[in-house]
Amino acid sequence: MVSAHRLKYMSLVVLVFQTTSLVLTMRYSRTLKEEGPRYLASSAVVFAEVLKIVACTLLVLMENHYSVRAMSQVLKNEMVNKPKETLKLAVPAGIYTLQNNLLYVALSNLDAATYQVTYQLKILTTALFSVSMLGRKLGFYQWISLLLLMAGVALVQWPTESGRVSEQKVLSAGVQFVGLMAVLMACLSSGFAGVYFEKILKETKQSVWVRNIQLGVFSFIFGSIGMIIYDGERVKQSGMFQGYNTITFIVVVLQAFGGLVVAVVIKYADNILKGFATSLSIIVSTVISYFLLKDLNPTSYFFLGAALVIAATFLYGCERKPASSVDSSTVKV
Repeated sequence: MVSAHRLKYMSLVVLVFQTTSLVLTMRYSRTLKEEGPRYLASSAVVFAEVLKIVACTLLVLMENHYSVRAMSQVLKNEMVNKPKETLKLAVPAGIYTLQNNLLYVALSNLDAATYQVTYQLKILTTALFSVSMLGRKLGFYQWISLLLLMAGVALVQWPTESGRVSEQKVLSAGVQFVGLMAVLMACLSSGFAGVYFEKILKETKQSVWVRNIQLGVFSFIFGSIGMIIYDGERVKQSGMFQGYNTITFIVVVLQAFGGLVVAVVIKYADNILKGFATSLSIIVSTVISYFLLKDLNPTSYFFLGAALVIAATFLYGCERKPASSVDSSTVKV
């Protein structure tokens, strides 16, 4: 029997690995220079949803003692016989699909460390949507932490001064702006979809895995439509899996199963441990981006901003929350 103390630190390792590895491998896959076409982000999103559906179906099968008949009955009762409940999941599924595509855009234009720090703004959007949609009240320290968070992200994005502005720097600033807009839109969509999904979970007593199958089905449909609209010609010419390599498959697997693993281990991690995980992820991403990927030139503004974001994450998590609260960032896999 594994002790609770050891489980907590195993959870910390898993959280740091999942958060950091997905961001770094995705960034590497989007900047890797190879012969032939680069893989389609829309294709990777669709493929990841297929893997999620398969994984969650297996988990529902386990919940029903490996009885295919019992699992089929559960899925029929929850998905077919309750069409209104099922259709409610179309809203967050569509937003999550948009969010997943935006993350590829962001990491195609931003280094992993800057992305990691900026993406913590999802704490702000989730908090604001929780207040407006769920009527949740935030404590004094949580409001202070949100202000620190905004200040930290602003410092990370603060432009560096230079006497001469070259064409390359203007181009780089344009690319970074695209990445920043993608992250901000992803934070907004993540906050809304997470709180909306939490609201649905509170209204019905249903397996989280069944809900995620419903989400996955809608996400697969929306993702496929998006892929056909934006990349239809390229799919016709070279196929859906054009440009795929080992790194691409790793990215897809991490995206598909990463949230699933986090959902399993998160019950062993308290808010302080989650704060440590976020902090370590930012530090590891910064080190690897600087020394290995060589796509980060950190400034004093970056380090100060990152420190404020880490402090804000701890401060927000240390505020006592009601026991009945569902963490909207962990229920969707």
